[in-house]
Amino acid sequence: MSSYEIALFFHILGVLIFVAGIVVAGVAFEAARRRAQPAEVALLLSLARVGALMVMVGGLMVPAFGLWLVSITGVGYRAGWIQAALILYVVVLILGGLGGQAPKRARKHARALAQAGSAGDTQLRALLDDRLALTANYVSALIVLAILALMVFQP
Repeated sequence: MSSYEIALFFHILGVLIFVAGIVVAGVAFEAARRRAQPAEVALLLSLARVGALMVMVGGLMVPAFGLWLVSITGVGYRAGWIQAALILYVVVLILGGLGGQAPKRARKHARALAQAGSAGDTQLRALLDDRLALTANYVSALIVLAILALMVFQP
C-alpha cells in the first residue's frame, strides 16, 4: 500500500468519524431539547458528549492526514480550495467550541436536578434554548458541508 492510499484512507476515516460525531451530538442535543425530565435531558446530553468526543478524534485525524495528502500529491498549500478549507475548518472549530458550552452547562445542571429529584426549571430550559449555541452549532454544520463540497469538487 502506498503512502497516498494510507493517507487517503485515514483522512476519509477521520472525515467519517468527524461528521458522524456531529450527527450524534446534534441529534442527541435536539432530542434533549424536546424532553422535560432532567434525567432524560442529562442522559441525552451525555450521548451528545460521546458525539463531541467523536468530533475531537475525527477533528485531529482530518487535518493531520489531509495535510499529509496535500504534501504527497503536490497540490500545494497555496491552492485556493485548500486555503479556504483550512480557514473554514478553523472557523468550525471555534464555532463548535462556542456552541458546545451551553449544552455542557445544561448537562451538568440537568444531572444536578435529576440527582436532587427536582423537575426541570427555567435555567435548564434557557440553556437548552440558548440562541448563540444553536446558531453556532447549525452554522458550523453548514460550514462542514461547504468544506466537504470543496474537498469533493476541488474548484
